[in-house]
Amino acid sequence: MGGAPAASAGGRCERPPLLPRVAASQGGGMLGKGVVGGGGGTKAPKPSFVSYVRPEEIHTNEKEVTEKEVTLHLLPGEQLLCEASTVLKCVQEDSCQRGIYGRLVCTDFKIAFLGDDESALDNDETQFKNKVIGENDITLHCVDQIYGVFDEKKKTLFGQLKKYPEKLIIHCKDLRVFHFCLRYTKEEEVKRIVSGIIHHTQAPKLLKRLFLFSYATAAQNHTATDPKNHAVMFDTLQDWCWELERTKGNMKYKAVSVNEGYKVCERLPAYFVVPTPLPEEDVPRFQGHGIPIWCWSCHSGCALLKMSALPKEQDDGVLQIQKNFLDAIYKTIHRPPYEIVKTEDLSSNFLSLQEIQTAYSKFKQLFLIDNSTEFWDTDIKWFSLLESSSWLDIIRRCLKKAIEIIECLEAQNMNVLLLEENASDLCCLVSSLVQVMMDPHCRTRFGFQSLVQKEWIVGGHCFLDRCNHLRQSDKEEVPVFLLFLDCVWQLVHQHPPAFEFTETYLTVLSDSLYIPIFSTFFFNSPHQKDTNMHQRQLSLPLTQSKSSPKRGFFREETDHLIKNLLGKRISKLINSSEELQDNFREFYDSWRSKPPNYHGLLLPHIEGPEIKVWAQRYLRWIPEAQILGGGRVATLSKLLEMMEEVQRLQEKIEERHHSQEALQAEAASLLRTSARLSSLFPFALLQRHSSKPVLPTSGWKALGDEEDLAKREDEFVDLGDV
Repeated sequence: MGGAPAASAGGRCERPPLLPRVAASQGGGMLGKGVVGGGGGTKAPKPSFVSYVRPEEIHTNEKEVTEKEVTLHLLPGEQLLCEASTVLKCVQEDSCQRGIYGRLVCTDFKIAFLGDDESALDNDETQFKNKVIGENDITLHCVDQIYGVFDEKKKTLFGQLKKYPEKLIIHCKDLRVFHFCLRYTKEEEVKRIVSGIIHHTQAPKLLKRLFLFSYATAAQNHTATDPKNHAVMFDTLQDWCWELERTKGNMKYKAVSVNEGYKVCERLPAYFVVPTPLPEEDVPRFQGHGIPIWCWSCHSGCALLKMSALPKEQDDGVLQIQKNFLDAIYKTIHRPPYEIVKTEDLSSNFLSLQEIQTAYSKFKQLFLIDNSTEFWDTDIKWFSLLESSSWLDIIRRCLKKAIEIIECLEAQNMNVLLLEENASDLCCLVSSLVQVMMDPHCRTRFGFQSLVQKEWIVGGHCFLDRCNHLRQSDKEEVPVFLLFLDCVWQLVHQHPPAFEFTETYLTVLSDSLYIPIFSTFFFNSPHQKDTNMHQRQLSLPLTQSKSSPKRGFFREETDHLIKNLLGKRISKLINSSEELQDNFREFYDSWRSKPPNYHGLLLPHIEGPEIKVWAQRYLRWIPEAQILGGGRVATLSKLLEMMEEVQRLQEKIEERHHSQEALQAEAASLLRTSARLSSLFPFALLQRHSSKPVLPTSGWKALGDEEDLAKREDEFVDLGDV
């Protein structure tokens, strides 16, 4: 791959040091032909064979290099911006000279690594893969932080650099971590690729410069979808009328078109639903603020509503006008004894957006692991760090708030009005959770997609700001939608038969937040989307690319995974729930005392350790956190294989056409497929597996000798060989 690299300001040599080229037989499942190094753990194993060959001498045949170079696949409208050759993609170990050589490229859509020889990785185990993003692809919007290594010191990279790093580390928002060694890359290519990646991932952007628009212009031929099998988009008056009829809310509420063309308010959708007694001329008075907007009606006739708060005023006259206006509005939904409304002010009596962002910032650091040593060094304090992040406690509080609202709707027959400053963050979160728990339609695949469209997309959640797609303000970035998906995952994990989709669907949906092909998650409001998108763009994927043969095939026992992998009792994870209100506790305990009705009301278990880590999403890229041949996926696969084998043997016994030797030969292949599956399937198929120490390396001195260890509390377990 090219000649000898030139010296750089980053401390590189004129000619690189002799590089050990290690036989691939020591590696995990990911290592093979063209792969340097392997293994794992706290120390890299010594190579069994060393040939002192410089990187530029690895390929001496020009024809051979041409044949082995991997082609860069570009999407419609995608353009190559910069690239660098002789880049080493390192495995997550201590030595940066272990991995695969190739090209590192940056386009206006993604950062991609193209290995010199990826045929070793292209086997039958790659049947589950993203059709848009490859294993070594990072969309520009998915980049979270970029670090450079200078003389073994890790520093955050931003802006214009005076000195360029010898190693590039990229932390992604989907929690992947990439290491690229640039020590053997030409200096001018290092400057070009590092500067290009920093600029195109961190510099503030204009909305029209997003790849979304380039792709929409280039990819004109969209496949039409069958309306009968499509999520309801809620962009017409008929869609809202259909939803009112489905929920039996059309007796008390009406769909209005007063904001058609966004002439009243750009924040509101073109069509929405309000109480029937509400005069339509009241909607424009405060640009849609102070108007109760219908979300959903339950079987008892009670409804869930939301309202954006009126702007704060200092003038007494304006305040009196606002008060009179709200009093009149309030009477349309609060008419005792027939209709009673309870107001839930989420801005003052619930979570703050700052709390959510702070908790997630701490939480995600547990999974952004640079190497094996770091993983095992933090293992001994992992649960205390998890608890101090408060992320799981925030999930529990969200689920508890939803149950409280359900108790008002179900047990007390009260309307509930959710109040928030713009009704576009916590209102979306809470109202969606209430509907998932109460409405079985929202637990189907199309129903869930329609719910996301109604409450989040059309409901005006600011995806552009909350995901910080334009990199204009870090203060606006809050993972509210990810929090919602995590809450839904708790329900899916606790009640798998109640849902038509799996946790893998939720994981892929969370990844789609950072793929600028689907317009779903890249605008702040329907008005902004309609103004900027001149043709219909791809929306949420309607089906999974690979369906599972059995329901629940992708679900994992997170409790079992955490207890066995990280070696502490999960009961120490979270403090137990605080004292709940009497009526809430009575309602909650009454529901839990009965067998769950998967076609009716569905409540989560929220006490202490019942709230778990979403292992498939957060742990999937950490090789040490997977059990090869373990987990529910492998277990179900083994059962299916055994059943098929028993059936085949019964047929052969009946036919008596085959010898005993042939039967024994086929029985030896039993469970071959399931043995390759991981506990974090389908995302961890190709991850390397390292030998894991019984205890973190940093804990040996503190624990003392073996006799002392045997007398200690049973907090740690021998992880054994994986």
